[in-house]
Amino acid sequence: MKTGPYTDKNDASGSGYTLGPVVSGPECCTPEAVIAVRGLDVAYDGVAALKDVSLDIYKGCVTALIGPSGCGKSTFLSSLNRLTDMSGGCRVSGSITVDGWNIHAPEVNLQELRRKVGMIFQRPNPFPFSVRRNLDMPLREHGISNRYEREERIETALIDVGLWDEVRDRLDASALSLSGGQQQRLCIARALILKPSILLMDEPCSALDPLSSATVESMVGSLRGRYTVVVATHNLAQARRIANYAAFFWVKDRAGALIEYDTCGRLFETPKHKLTAAYVTGIAG
Repeated sequence: MKTGPYTDKNDASGSGYTLGPVVSGPECCTPEAVIAVRGLDVAYDGVAALKDVSLDIYKGCVTALIGPSGCGKSTFLSSLNRLTDMSGGCRVSGSITVDGWNIHAPEVNLQELRRKVGMIFQRPNPFPFSVRRNLDMPLREHGISNRYEREERIETALIDVGLWDEVRDRLDASALSLSGGQQQRLCIARALILKPSILLMDEPCSALDPLSSATVESMVGSLRGRYTVVVATHNLAQARRIANYAAFFWVKDRAGALIEYDTCGRLFETPKHKLTAAYVTGIAG
């Protein structure tokens, strides 16, 4: 039995849920589950938002969550680092483990969990400070006191999101002076600077123009293999371009439900469920 910050007293693998054979994506992916979700139910003020969701998220892969508005994609993302705790009246049941640790165990340190599992939202939300301070502040808050280490991590994070060459000469300019696409990449750098292993992205391109969206997509592709990325998107073409795996959500009995989960290629080209086929071909949704 593992002990540590995410002590798991209930092995999710013994839950009785059958997810089918493990499948792998491109060679950069490994069929190793870093997140295991079993029987997840989420309700707000007694109204079900998700019912009985079970799936594995694989290490180093990009997993796309697709489906119409209101099918629970954002709720599912928020449950993976317990941002659902911030919603009054939210009740979560079932099992979620990250690297084998039960994230709902009483001893879990939420700050450490959210450092490990970073979150990017629909609209860029940089702090109204300089570019440098947007990245320096979270490092200071997490106890990185060495100035040279902070500067090195700031540069590395900006390089990772393809922003270093664009802002290296204006690190002390306001982050709000950047374009929308640059602001979104800065927010991604702000998450990456804390060295998470998992990055959650909720419609990261929905507020961006096509050129900026393409830049963010390319950046997500560059993270594959180094980070585990889970991205919710309404853009099916985008999902096909960036993802190794895809999970299709739908509203069933007035709550979000997982209909099908497979490699991105198989889900789009040879879906097993008629609802999936209807959605990916544009007949439904």
